Amino acid sequence: MFYDVVIIGAGISGTMCAYKLSKYKLKIAVVEAGIDVAAGSTRANSAIIHAGYDAKEGTLKAKLNVKGCEMMQELTETLGVHYKNCGSLVVGFDDYDREQIEILKKRGEINGVKGLRILDKRELHKMEPNVSPSAVCALFAPSAGIVCPYDLAFALSENSVTNGAKFYFNFKVSSIEKTDNGYAVSDGNETVTGKYVISAAGLYCDEIAKMVGDPLPFDIIPRRGEYMLLDKAEGKTTQRTLFVTPNEKGKGILVTPTADGNIIVGPNANVVDEKSDTSVTIEGLEEISEGARRLVPNINLDAMITSFAGVRSTPSTRDFYIQESEKCKNFIHVAGIESPGLASSPAIGDYVVDILKKSGLKLEEKTDYIPTRSKEGNFKLFYDMTDKERKIAIEKNPLYAKVVCRCENITEGDVVNAIHRPIPAYTSDMVKRRTRSGMGRCQGGFCNTKVAEIIARELGIPVDQVQKFGKNSNILCGKTK
Repeated sequence: MFYDVVIIGAGISGTMCAYKLSKYKLKIAVVEAGIDVAAGSTRANSAIIHAGYDAKEGTLKAKLNVKGCEMMQELTETLGVHYKNCGSLVVGFDDYDREQIEILKKRGEINGVKGLRILDKRELHKMEPNVSPSAVCALFAPSAGIVCPYDLAFALSENSVTNGAKFYFNFKVSSIEKTDNGYAVSDGNETVTGKYVISAAGLYCDEIAKMVGDPLPFDIIPRRGEYMLLDKAEGKTTQRTLFVTPNEKGKGILVTPTADGNIIVGPNANVVDEKSDTSVTIEGLEEISEGARRLVPNINLDAMITSFAGVRSTPSTRDFYIQESEKCKNFIHVAGIESPGLASSPAIGDYVVDILKKSGLKLEEKTDYIPTRSKEGNFKLFYDMTDKERKIAIEKNPLYAKVVCRCENITEGDVVNAIHRPIPAYTSDMVKRRTRSGMGRCQGGFCNTKVAEIIARELGIPVDQVQKFGKNSNILCGKTK
């Protein structure tokens, strides 16, 4: 099948582009090397909607960050995604930090960030009592927020599929050939052709660019960030995202609530040789623990329920690179999208649509466009429902009365729903990220086997063929008795 637009990568940038383009009468394909949406950097990051004071004045990053932040509330409400406009604080500990905070405030104001103000020590500790007594000031950004990044990517992709887009998974691009009508994108086994190609491949944008003979004019530096996730019992440690004053490596170790009620600590920032190196190290955990205690001395790190790491695609220019290739017409680079890529994503999508329009792509709005995740509406989990909604859900489907995950109050109805969504879940990790089953205190110790049984039943496969995250990750090897 020939597509109008082929998007490479199903992370937050790729799914946002698909979402924005699916409003028009276009044939859209998304090819993704992983088995699911948000398989790369989008799956493991700080989940923060940055206000926009950090990016250097005049950069594309600054422009899209501020605009994207302003768009996030309405977008997440439309798609039924957890989002909290909690605000953020950059905490200062001495006169040098105060000077840097004043610079950040001025930069933010130039960038167009609204409501920035500097708090003195008294205001800071009144706002966040657990912040270190040594802190003397802070930059308060009321427009900042937090979101679940992979849930946002799921919502974007599900809406795109509902409106006609096609997703190809396990599709690792190995070659791209120019054709008379556009490009042929292949993984060695299957080929997807289209008039326009958008490269939103994250860490691998440099490799994709070389395939079309248009190397990126900068280096992508893979930086690994390690994190600790604390139990929901620690959720009141801070109400806002807490940063230290940033340095040349980035925003430093932070302490922040999540949109689902946990606390995240991290990340560090270490250059790695392998783009797929998401290992967590003892040294890394010690580093982020020390950084967290500097911000919040009484933080209960013994409440860590899991640790994880992600790799960000840091451009050597420290700015986003989003433009049509000068050498290859109709090929769009969306590269160097590091933090604040998540916050910027709605604006990135619009920016790419404008590029395509200027390049000659005809954009005619659909009259039958569906704005929610599916024709039936948003996918609301049982624990998000009102008592009235729960009663109706159970009457329609008794499986909603059976709790599978006690930590997160996830029901069998939630799990079955995830398995049959527009982009279906068929591994336990895919179900976990869509429903939060296995994300609580026991980390799947009680619910994982039950989830495997449900997947096997719904897919009609033996339970020992159910996988955790894909190839060679079978949860069970066979019967023991």
